[in-house]
Amino acid sequence: MSIRPTALRNVAIIAHVDHGKTTLVDQLFRQSGTFRDNQRVEERAMDSNDLEKERGITILAKPTSVEWAPPGGGDPIRINIVDTPGHADFGGEVERILSMVDGVILLVDSSEGAMPQTKFVTGKALALGLRPIVVVNKIDRPDERTQEVLDEVFDLFVSLDATDEQLDFPVLFASGRNGYASADPLAREGTLIPLFEKIVEHVPPPALDVDAPFTFLVTLLDRDNFLGRVLTGRVTSGTLKVNQAIHALDMDGKVIETGRASKIMSYQGLERVPVDSAQAGDIISLAGLTTATVSNTIADTSVSVPIQAQPIDPPTLSMRFAVNDSPMAGREGDKVTSRMIRDRLFREAESNVAIKVTEAADKDSFEVAGRGELQLGVLIETMRREGFELGISRPRVLFQDGPNGKEEPYETVIIDVDDEHSGTVVEKMAIRKAEMTDMRPSGGGKTRITFSAPSRGMIGYHGEFLSDTRGTGIMNRLFEKYGPHKGTIEGRKNGVLISNGTGEAVAYALGPLEDRGILFVSPGEPLYEGMIIGENAKPEDLEVNPMKSKQLTNFRSTGKDDAIRLTPPKRMTLEQAIAYIDDDEMVEVTPKSIRIRKRFLDANDRKKASRAKAAA
Repeated sequence: MSIRPTALRNVAIIAHVDHGKTTLVDQLFRQSGTFRDNQRVEERAMDSNDLEKERGITILAKPTSVEWAPPGGGDPIRINIVDTPGHADFGGEVERILSMVDGVILLVDSSEGAMPQTKFVTGKALALGLRPIVVVNKIDRPDERTQEVLDEVFDLFVSLDATDEQLDFPVLFASGRNGYASADPLAREGTLIPLFEKIVEHVPPPALDVDAPFTFLVTLLDRDNFLGRVLTGRVTSGTLKVNQAIHALDMDGKVIETGRASKIMSYQGLERVPVDSAQAGDIISLAGLTTATVSNTIADTSVSVPIQAQPIDPPTLSMRFAVNDSPMAGREGDKVTSRMIRDRLFREAESNVAIKVTEAADKDSFEVAGRGELQLGVLIETMRREGFELGISRPRVLFQDGPNGKEEPYETVIIDVDDEHSGTVVEKMAIRKAEMTDMRPSGGGKTRITFSAPSRGMIGYHGEFLSDTRGTGIMNRLFEKYGPHKGTIEGRKNGVLISNGTGEAVAYALGPLEDRGILFVSPGEPLYEGMIIGENAKPEDLEVNPMKSKQLTNFRSTGKDDAIRLTPPKRMTLEQAIAYIDDDEMVEVTPKSIRIRKRFLDANDRKKASRAKAAA
């Protein structure tokens, strides 16, 4: 299928979390005739893996393509659309794919306006010289403030040093869910034809040389059980045919391997379809090479100069992934050895450029550095579902040496809360050494507060923040800079309840322990020595016996046989558990359970370790 380059457009959709990117792509599919009228299609069809469906967020950037025929007749135009994740943690995905496209659609929520993540992705797009189309989405919200939001977007562009051309951006008002877009902010019905027309008019066709030798920059990598490594990216110049001889170059121009293009696949709707050839401007997937990876250049064997890849922001947070060494290891998972964990982590680092893996000296644990708790949480959750068992340490930030000594990462934190909770939030953030940079009312009894906070202080705060704001607060974080080290930051105030033996939890023992604090376990659960079974109401750790059962005598007792009523235990999700733990604790992750434990299970070892820490 050969398409004239003029009839091709490559565009990415970028926005903050939950502003409606994937839903809009859904509607573009439906209205371009990609789906048959009677075809059953899930909502948010692009979120294809299980975790994306469960959490309702996009994690991996995915290209797709629609063919759109103008209403008045004329040749169909092929539009390659790349759906991108909104969370800053997966920003590595966005940074790479922007080099594949010639234009971006910037989506902004008509009520929330320009948020931190909008700033991050827009800055990247403007720096590459792309001219955005701004779409104010969700205009049917009752609390829309369309005009103010447009002013915010303009101010954002100015602050990101946009050129005059970029500032002269076209604006459409849309509702992704209801499937209409219009130049009129008051429109409440219609189709997405204005958006298609705007893409064709505003986004330039790929201005690339079809006659030059073939070159191609790898931006995404995945595996297929039948094809092996599948490399995705945009053909930068020339034409590629099936079985053509190609080689892979690294950033310095060294040849990594030579091979043949055994399979070329193009995107049609949600499917990858094999094609015989591809030319400059097409977004394709390529199979046939065994070692080439992200940011390598794949080219005709006559080419020796690589394409320059985009530099990626460095990771700011790291966790230790260790072999699970608890007494219950190996009961639920089948992948428990350090070799299996090592292979899996290095495979992940290969396809996900925002992650770095280093092996510890003891060979039993690995330091995994990434962008944030969510990104690493998704990786752990994925591994857990594959049958791995892991011991995870507390996240720690990555320091670097600056001109004035040690520097640590700072984040811009934007918090939307009800007015009555703003005092509590400001107080809690001050404890965490955050500096308030802005505070303004955002309408509807809410306040928007902006802080510059060290990333160290933000670890573990999200759960507490939700309790403080009665679940109504919204927090958005974004990496800002490396700045001076802020000294010690107070961590968790409460101690924990530790089991002093191995066995099953008994209701008779848990009843009195409820007075001591909050429990994490219920009766009948298997426990082991050193496992954390609850939070103490006081600052120190307490060893307790949750397995104590009633002494049976042949005397009748009065009033002692009442049924024990326990409060349901507090169950933590993976991210909550990782954020909760202290430096001397670990989270044990298995396919079926998440347990929290002390690093040293034996009480004597813990005392030795705390004495050594105090002496140091």
